[in-house]
Amino acid sequence: MKMRTFSDRVRHAVMFELIGLAIFTPGAALLFDQPIGHMGVIGIVSATAATVWNFVFNLGFDKAMLRIRGSVTKTMPIRVAHTALFEAGLIVILIPFMAWYLGIGLLAALILDIAVVAFYLVYAFVFNIVYDRAFPIEASPLPHASA
Repeated sequence: MKMRTFSDRVRHAVMFELIGLAIFTPGAALLFDQPIGHMGVIGIVSATAATVWNFVFNLGFDKAMLRIRGSVTKTMPIRVAHTALFEAGLIVILIPFMAWYLGIGLLAALILDIAVVAFYLVYAFVFNIVYDRAFPIEASPLPHASA
């Protein structure tokens, strides 16, 4: 079975971010009655913060698991805790920034953050289906059974 190449992964990541920002920015500006430039900054800062936080959090989480459990193997309860802690950390990082930058309250910033997460969940699902169809992985032949 073949996997995607490094250059294909780069194309995927760049397209994902650029198209996502092109959709998110004007949509969020309309929905939240904010200047398009401000929502562009929110989109770029959010994507950058999520990427950096993903790296830092996962590195720390794996080190903690190794120290505490002696393994980085995640059970279902650990996966749920991992996801919840990741999102909680991202909220702590982004909500104060959004509130400050847009001059809105923390509750309004939380609602904006929930909208960002909801958008990107749906967008990622649709984007990946379309991407897989537009750029299919070259099918590798199945191995033949020897008699």
